[in-house]
Amino acid sequence: MKIWTTAFYVAFGLCVGNSSSIANAQPKLISDAAPQCVFSGQSRNIAVVWRNPSDAIIGAEISARILQTSSATTAQLSETPWKRLQVLPEQTVVESAQLDFPAVKAETKFLVQWLENTNRVIGKTEVLVYPTNLLAELKPLVGDEPLGAFDPQNQLKPLLKNLKIDFVNLENSDLENFSGKLAIIGPFQSKARIREGLANQIQALANKGTAIVWIQPPPEPSPIRWDKEKLQPSFYSVPENTNAVVIVQPDLVSDLAGNPQSQLNLIYFSKLALHPQPTALPD
Repeated sequence: MKIWTTAFYVAFGLCVGNSSSIANAQPKLISDAAPQCVFSGQSRNIAVVWRNPSDAIIGAEISARILQTSSATTAQLSETPWKRLQVLPEQTVVESAQLDFPAVKAETKFLVQWLENTNRVIGKTEVLVYPTNLLAELKPLVGDEPLGAFDPQNQLKPLLKNLKIDFVNLENSDLENFSGKLAIIGPFQSKARIREGLANQIQALANKGTAIVWIQPPPEPSPIRWDKEKLQPSFYSVPENTNAVVIVQPDLVSDLAGNPQSQLNLIYFSKLALHPQPTALPD
């Protein structure tokens, strides 16, 4: 009887101990190395990665608290329930939270605090929020002349129309007939969608003095071994007269409508095409 009682209390103690560890366990947020970038507005997607380091199932009610930060102040803007998160033992899950960010006039820093049961901060996500009119910076680059747009996937033209930026649709004419300062060629869905002779037309247009940003199609799957593949830089410029043709890989300008960094990249490449910079060793 004494042996049974001891065993019973040992087992009971183990159960209580496990229950306590389960109660105290909480999901761990894997923070991003760099801030996430979104446009201001409603229902912007914020990616979050959660890890359960314990050997028990974790369940928690998670809320999101949004704070606007600066070098001097921090102001809370909102706090809203997100979801009940459940993570299996030693599992990592990727989630997406849709959050609202206010209108801003320039790049603005925000901090999302993730709360367990509305009172304990269990992680944070840094977010850079941008105005929705970033591409308006293209307008002063071309002055009173229209921008040239060769945009078969219709990713750039709707953005230019919304910002009332005058442009010429180069898909409907020969490129050599365009006389503006700047032309953006691409994006392309695939190499097969590039019309015959386009490279020669781009060369002729550049020789006339037009600065060009040429977005390349995505690479095609190839059975060629790695040691025989031709490596390409993410972007490079080819000087022509006083301007340049800037060759850009598609991932640098992907999702133009929803990715602020892609729009910032496109503006940078446009400036580089208009005002080429000599290559130099890093500082």
